[in-house]
Amino acid sequence: MSFGGFSWKRLLGVSAAKSRLSRKIGIPLTRSGRQRKFGAAAGCATMVVGVVVVLLAMGIVALPGVDGRF
Repeated sequence: MSFGGFSWKRLLGVSAAKSRLSRKIGIPLTRSGRQRKFGAAAGCATMVVGVVVVLLAMGIVALPGVDGRF
């Protein structure tokens, strides 16, 4: 069983400083944190974009006198 290792960054306070900065600016400083934050935001937007695309497609098809040629 491992009890963890020694970390110079934790000893010098680098980890805590990065954590405080990240919370203050609202943007994660780690790659995985940024991907997780973007994924959560994009998940909400995909539903809205999908509905808008479907409504636009239905509106284009329903327009009278439009035969689809340019």
